[in-house]
Amino acid sequence: MAQHRGDAPPGRIPGRTTGRRRAGAAGHRLLSVDVVLTLLVVTGGVRELYLASPTPSPTTEPATIAHVFALSHLTSFTDTGDTGTSPFGWLQLAGYALVSRAFERESVPVAAVRETMVLAAVLCAVLLWVLARRLGLPFWAATTAVVLMAVSPLAIGLQRVVIVEQLAVTWVLAALVLVATPRERARPWHDALAALCLLAAVLTSPLALTALPAAGWLLIRRREASRVAFTAVVFTLGLGVAFGPAAPALRPVLPASGPPGIATWVALDPVFVVLSMVAIVAGMVLPRTRPLAASALLIAAVLALPAVPVELPLALLLPLTPLLVAEVAATVAAVRPSAGHRLVPMRHPVSAVVLAAVLVLVTVAGWVHGFSRLRPEPSGGIALTQAREWLRDNASGAVVLVDDASWTALAADGWPTGSLIPLGTCAAICPGPEWAVLTASGQHDRPRFPAASTFLSATAKVAVFGSGAGTVTVSRFGEPTGLPGAGDETGARSRAGAALASSDQVRCEGGTRDALTSGAVDPRLIATVAALATLSPVRLVDFPPAPGEAAAGQPLRRLLVSGGDEASIAEFYRGQRATFEPASVTRVPGGVLVTYPLFPPPGLLTPFSAP
Repeated sequence: MAQHRGDAPPGRIPGRTTGRRRAGAAGHRLLSVDVVLTLLVVTGGVRELYLASPTPSPTTEPATIAHVFALSHLTSFTDTGDTGTSPFGWLQLAGYALVSRAFERESVPVAAVRETMVLAAVLCAVLLWVLARRLGLPFWAATTAVVLMAVSPLAIGLQRVVIVEQLAVTWVLAALVLVATPRERARPWHDALAALCLLAAVLTSPLALTALPAAGWLLIRRREASRVAFTAVVFTLGLGVAFGPAAPALRPVLPASGPPGIATWVALDPVFVVLSMVAIVAGMVLPRTRPLAASALLIAAVLALPAVPVELPLALLLPLTPLLVAEVAATVAAVRPSAGHRLVPMRHPVSAVVLAAVLVLVTVAGWVHGFSRLRPEPSGGIALTQAREWLRDNASGAVVLVDDASWTALAADGWPTGSLIPLGTCAAICPGPEWAVLTASGQHDRPRFPAASTFLSATAKVAVFGSGAGTVTVSRFGEPTGLPGAGDETGARSRAGAALASSDQVRCEGGTRDALTSGAVDPRLIATVAALATLSPVRLVDFPPAPGEAAAGQPLRRLLVSGGDEASIAEFYRGQRATFEPASVTRVPGGVLVTYPLFPPPGLLTPFSAP
């Protein structure tokens, strides 16, 4: 008797076979979940490790962080210009900061906002894996794409800095995942959500328009003409409202180009860059990833525009090229794609294995080089933090002229924002500040603001923190011409210090003698030590420099002094009044630490002046 079509083959139990298939499918899903979770941990973990690394970073990052802080604290801020605007992007960053209380948890504002970039990178990893699977890439190829993005030094270095394009590419990937939904499972809300995601991406950064070819191509492939038209209408309508009536509040503007250049970023992972270029060209030939390759080619063309900062198109390109590389690898590892684009494994994959081994070795060597350039530095913002603490100790509540980075640092420390004058508000007129705290970037922008430049030309440099591009300078306005160190004050301090060092009543230890004879000691300390030495022998242990002041040429105003009766020494200094009254007198191990306020009055050592 012939077997019916619906009957099971002889010796096979239908229920048991179906159960095995279901168990196998469930096991495959669990494996996928485990792999994806592992990749997410790796993606987030390595970016958290390098979160505080100060370089490389775009010049627009401080302004973006300042706008996010101002928005999350409902205050206003004016940046130095040429840093671009993205109200919707700032709103997303400020929303996360409010929900997660990032500015309260983190003492450094940069690290607080960069947390959002880590979250965006993790979301990109999830969406990239889902997109790869929906496009039909095998499991191992989708995993390879996410691994490339997760551990590439270029991706880590770029995806940790605060630029709104990181958020825009997340919206783009979400839209591509929605439009790549198989036709039989797609619903109208998939199309509407895809249009809204694309709209959110464009409102975050106008460069997201370069993703439209990929989204439109995939949509035409997988939807009916009516559904494609519906999605286009929703997107166009939203775009018209956003860039029409709502343009003053929502329209984004790209920043001006600035350092670092393309060479700085490419040096982090040159092998990945070369693989990406090859994959973009090869992706135009492969049917499965041709839409993505078209958008990637368009984004790569934007990189050649000198007016666009290279970080912006790179941020959009980074999640796409790993998928293209994985597709090329999957194609190389197959004999031919079938009609359904299902890859058939090679019968003799020796050449593919050798090629893969060589690529892995070269890639790892490139990563070792890249990670050496991208060193984790937990103290990356130490100079600005030291300047903030110094100003809080010496000029708390004063009116301060600030740039983008120092505005955020002081505002986050509780400084009244009404007492902070952003450099960007001083183009024509500038309210009278008392102090100025400027980073190297602020010093570079100074000539663009004539009013601020006029004020800064009359300042006295008081403290300098950090070095090179990380330098932070603290200056004071309105100081008299007889500032410490001006005219003959240094010579008078040198002559008085040499006389004091030669006294039998004074014993100099360490570098105290050199400090006295070089004229580097505050005249109030010289005068009071001379008076103290007439009462009993004293021992000068050290002149501990105040942070940042020695680099600015300020005299040493702290002294660790000892003698036979340290209680009498402490009482002597506590009894000083008027000009010679110290800011603090503290008993410490090794003696008495005496600290005088800033700016001693000139002329205290007149008898030691040159005739």
